[in-house]
Amino acid sequence: MSKGPLDKAADAVKKTVDDVRDTVHEAGHRSNADAERAKRETLGEAMTPGEKAGSAVNEAKERVQAEFDKGKRDLRDKR
Repeated sequence: MSKGPLDKAADAVKKTVDDVRDTVHEAGHRSNADAERAKRETLGEAMTPGEKAGSAVNEAKERVQAEFDKGKRDLRDKR
């Protein structure tokens, strides 16, 4: 059974809301990752090796989360 115009409009609105949410989350994660990198560049030698490693792990985690949010949008676009 085919969807009616109202159902199609509701689906379009839901997709838009989901896309906006994922875009905002992606931007936040990328911003956090950039902040971690900037922290290491700014503090440099003042950071202990453990602090540098933790910061690098946090940066990587944020970048993975950003890519996950981007992937959700890309997958939604393919449907």
